[in-house]
Amino acid sequence: MLKRKTQLRIISGEYGGRLIDTPGTDATRPMGDRERMAIFNRLRDELPGAVVLDAFAGSGAIGIEALSLGAKSVDFMEKNPQAIRTIKNNLAKLGLTEQGKITKRPAATYDLIFADPPYDNPQYALVESLADSLRLGGFFVLSHPANLEPPEFAPLSLLSDKKYAAACIKIFQKH
Repeated sequence: MLKRKTQLRIISGEYGGRLIDTPGTDATRPMGDRERMAIFNRLRDELPGAVVLDAFAGSGAIGIEALSLGAKSVDFMEKNPQAIRTIKNNLAKLGLTEQGKITKRPAATYDLIFADPPYDNPQYALVESLADSLRLGGFFVLSHPANLEPPEFAPLSLLSDKKYAAACIKIFQKH
């Protein structure tokens, strides 16, 4: 089902204040400014030069925010065709097509992984498998519905667990 396209604001870094589009479909749910700000305030020092995976990328806002704060590159893992077009358009609008790549599965070893799966289908087995693509010492951020606790992810240690209305943001580190 289509919904009206909206825009999101990049909250910090080189592209702070710039607007990007959302896919305009019920298949994606953009993360709010408050949650993104909390994540990037916590991980800001880890971003310069980082190789990042934005899993379940939707609009690409998380990955673009990482690029805005100095990430070297971002792989945007997405399968929805409308979301893929939106990510490509957003990267082009900001001149970031060289730093961002669309993928359907992890293609590298990452310093940071952001996973924001659909709340109606959290795909925790897939989310857990993403940890295999995280380098030792790397960070893994999971957004999930506050009323649905994810399983423990064996190779990861929980660093932070914060609730924001209907969302919960967990930050892990791989040891």
